[in-house]
Amino acid sequence: MRVVQTQQWVPLVAVKPLDGLLAYRAHCLAVSRASLRERRGLRRSPITGLPLERVGDIDGLPYGRCPASGGWFLMELPSPERWARVLEEVNRFRRSPETFHAELAQSRADAVYAPKLEWIGETLRLHGLAHPVMLEAMTAPSHFTTILRESALCRDVVTADEMALANGLPDARSGPMAQAAVLLESLDRVNDPAGLLRGVAGRLEESGLLFVTALVASGFDLSVLGLKNLYLYPPDRTNCFSLQGLSQLLERSGFDLVEMSTPGVLDIQIVRAHLARDQGVPLSAFERQLVEMDEEGQAALQAFLQQRGLSSFARIVARRRVETA
Repeated sequence: MRVVQTQQWVPLVAVKPLDGLLAYRAHCLAVSRASLRERRGLRRSPITGLPLERVGDIDGLPYGRCPASGGWFLMELPSPERWARVLEEVNRFRRSPETFHAELAQSRADAVYAPKLEWIGETLRLHGLAHPVMLEAMTAPSHFTTILRESALCRDVVTADEMALANGLPDARSGPMAQAAVLLESLDRVNDPAGLLRGVAGRLEESGLLFVTALVASGFDLSVLGLKNLYLYPPDRTNCFSLQGLSQLLERSGFDLVEMSTPGVLDIQIVRAHLARDQGVPLSAFERQLVEMDEEGQAALQAFLQQRGLSSFARIVARRRVETA
């Protein structure tokens, strides 16, 4: 299985500054809490179906741990229809001038979307897949749809609502078949990640490629900060799989892994930003030594995290399994 590293260095303030995130995070939490005033259900692990072990709350919203894989999951959700509206509202707010996303649009395009596009293009070439029909599962509108269409990598880009796919709605499950599909952190936010993968598989030709990005609980900054990590909140991080759990979910959903990498570059910066904001963040003496090293030491540690699959940003390529008689 292919493992990829990156030498790219991106400053945290150019893509998701901690202070700038707080207003957006507060809105996300408020919308999520409001949705849970309605009918809600207690979730089990999306990977194993086992009961979740409660690990704590994020602003009053309970998170549980999958005992088998170690991932963290929001323990309660409203109806799928209500959760779909939550994702739509949050997406609308994300695109408004009230958040940092608009202010940093160009730097995010250069540092976030361009590397994803390069990764997809390189992988398509590596597998001899020229100008495929690409399916993007997302909550509309998606900035990446436009980027894909303008890239000339794909013959066509078709879109499907991620919540409709996850919950088996006919409009999303029908449509043109694709040779490749992309899920940019969709598995992190939908109510039924396994359902989403089944829905995508139903729209992919056999041996079609699936590109996945996700935040993973097994990564450095999430392991160190736990639920105090301010980048962990619903609905964007309703599900925070471990790397192991993510691979299990894909394999159980009819996909074979082609590439699984954690080429993240922000782990050390994220922990340092939390320390700069609050010196009382509960780190061990050894953890403080690690994140307070000089620039050369921090770069070496981040490279090690990438090499060993220990960064909190995961990038995966999987292939739809060929059905045998």
